[in-house]
Amino acid sequence: MKGILSLLRRNTRGDKPAEDQTDSVLFSTAFASQGVDASMLVPWEARAVEVGAKRLPPSRGGKLLQALWAKDKYMAHLDTDAVERMERFFEFAAVPANRDVIRQEEYGNFMVVVLTGAIAVDRLQPWGEQLRLAETRPGDILGEMSLLDSGIRFSACTTLIDSEIAVLSAEAMDDMMTKDPQLAASLIALLARKLSLRLRVVSARLSDNRK
Repeated sequence: MKGILSLLRRNTRGDKPAEDQTDSVLFSTAFASQGVDASMLVPWEARAVEVGAKRLPPSRGGKLLQALWAKDKYMAHLDTDAVERMERFFEFAAVPANRDVIRQEEYGNFMVVVLTGAIAVDRLQPWGEQLRLAETRPGDILGEMSLLDSGIRFSACTTLIDSEIAVLSAEAMDDMMTKDPQLAASLIALLARKLSLRLRVVSARLSDNRK
């Protein structure tokens, strides 16, 4: 996280003309820096084709995102103007039921916000048991861990019914850091806070399951 904040500070200092500043590539190059072969990476563009996702008009996706985040304990810290500025960095899509938006043990460089519908979060345990970790509802965020740390996916996320989602890719996150670094910093901080809370819940659930 210190590296992210350091880069954001460099982007906002203003000691160089905008045209001379180097675009951020912190997120989109993170997988390569960890030695992950490009062929192992599953971007949203490829997954969208696989699951038969259809693009949603930004006007609809943006309104749903604003309404949901306004009611979220953490994301409500982003005011209406901030969310409106953020919308241009998201892709919005409709996904049919019973499709794997995210698969366990893969490398993916995008996160998902559930706008409508429901998505199950399942983990296949090493001993073969399929554990249902959660059934998400609109407003929930999935896959942000891999976006932030470039690690392998911890679980599979499958649509239970027809669902609409907002997708933020690593490339879009880099674009946000370059064009609106303060907004990017706010989003990263809020994602880290939500992720920490969710990991505590999942850790407790897994511990209980072993008893």
